[in-house]
Amino acid sequence: MTGILDGKVVLVTGGAGGIGRECALLAAREGARVVVNDIGQGVLPDQPDKVSTAETTAAEIRASGGDAVSNSDSVTEFAAVMGMVEQAITLFGGLDAVINPAGILRDNMLHKMTEADWDSVIAVHLRGAFNISRAAVGHFRDQGQGAFVHFGSTSGLIGNLGQSNYGAAKMGVAGLSRILAMEGASRGIRSNVIAPFAWTQMTASIPVRDEASRLRVARFREGMRADQVAPLAVALASDGAADVTGQIFGARGNEVILFSQPRPVGSASRPDGWSASGLVEAGLPSLRARFTDLGASASIFNYDPI
Repeated sequence: MTGILDGKVVLVTGGAGGIGRECALLAAREGARVVVNDIGQGVLPDQPDKVSTAETTAAEIRASGGDAVSNSDSVTEFAAVMGMVEQAITLFGGLDAVINPAGILRDNMLHKMTEADWDSVIAVHLRGAFNISRAAVGHFRDQGQGAFVHFGSTSGLIGNLGQSNYGAAKMGVAGLSRILAMEGASRGIRSNVIAPFAWTQMTASIPVRDEASRLRVARFREGMRADQVAPLAVALASDGAADVTGQIFGARGNEVILFSQPRPVGSASRPDGWSASGLVEAGLPSLRARFTDLGASASIFNYDPI
């Protein structure tokens, strides 16, 4: 197999299903040798173990003429993630890119959220992103090149009710990726984030409470597929995107979105300094026109997928 990843070695987390599986399959079709990682259980606590596993995806790649191995360790364990990197180097002779969509959901309103649900989501998404980055970055520095493709979410960038744990973790991933890109620039290391829109095992958990949510779910299922996210991830992992780093993208159906990143949008100053009452009376009102509203992700992406 040849393509834009010809000769590359790529580690894909969450590769048993959804976006991870599609990324692993496409990376292989584009010429990469792939380490497919997945622990093999559902994204929700009450879901049975997946029928599909990391080995299922790896076997599918091999059956199509590609080169892949599987790994069933958790991204939450640093030693295990170091083992994934070592597995790639030992079996395939190196590692060139990490595509990291592994994830779980434990949705609830904050006033009902348990510590366990908070901790488990932070562990998989944020700790997992640290683990995979820390485990691979030394190797990337030594060889003078490497690409991270982390996965964020509009739950963090914009917000969604009932996902404070998920949103906080994904905003953390965006911050990690940004600094990783800054620190790695002089060594040819790139890091970008994709906020995906796709009907997967994770988005299938969206509750349908009314007609609006029913229509939203229908748009996800019919017009935003996991295989439409994979091309962006694979492109960002390739040498063809060697000048793309530190960015946050969205993939929604056939649309690729570039997100803005926080920058000052206004200021209020007084030569003699602000008092608390002065801020209430004049400072904050002067900035109000530039406030960001509380609209959720669906209020921003309120059009049908392209």
